[in-house]
Amino acid sequence: MVPAPALAQAYQCSIPERIAPVEPVRPDGPVRKVPVAGYTLAVSWSPEYCRGARDRDSMQCSGRNGRFGFVLHGLWPEAAAGPPPQWCALLPRPSVDTVRRSLCTTPVPWLIEHEWAKHGSCMATTPEAYWAIARHVYARFQWPDAAKLSFRPGLTVGALRQAVIAANPGLKREAIGVLVSSTGWLRELRICHNRQYRPVACQRDTLGPADSRALKIWRGA
Repeated sequence: MVPAPALAQAYQCSIPERIAPVEPVRPDGPVRKVPVAGYTLAVSWSPEYCRGARDRDSMQCSGRNGRFGFVLHGLWPEAAAGPPPQWCALLPRPSVDTVRRSLCTTPVPWLIEHEWAKHGSCMATTPEAYWAIARHVYARFQWPDAAKLSFRPGLTVGALRQAVIAANPGLKREAIGVLVSSTGWLRELRICHNRQYRPVACQRDTLGPADSRALKIWRGA
């Protein structure tokens, strides 16, 4: 079951009556089957994606099916050291029911298939199982209202991390990775987890900029 999205993340999400079929995924790298040592929950800031997206008529960006804030990009298995597992299987493909059930957290049909094939197939046996786990982990967190935060003068990466902590008491600062563009705009949050799906300190390459880094957040139109 998918809980109702938090206000700051999806506004009046409605699922389209018809979902156009997507093309089968084509791997963009080698198959890598290595043991899973932990996970990264990747949560994208949707207004920033839609600002430069070519598919502005899509469910995520058009506004016809609601407006989105932090959306579930995916849950990525990680290796103990070195590159993570990936592309463990391309089949089975997600069913229409699996896609529909995921659309209010991940409003991009092709991404639902891509994330299963590249990441989920290395940690679950079916797309249904992978997306059930990913949605469950995503739903455990409350996500701050980044659009409201964007008005704060002198905004920093540290202020965003603090807002995430305030929304999730007990979450440690070192478990919160932040991805920003080359020009300082917020792109994504990444919450690092161990094999038991409990938040842990991120590796340096996942943690992202220091708290003192200036941050900009695109609010959308």
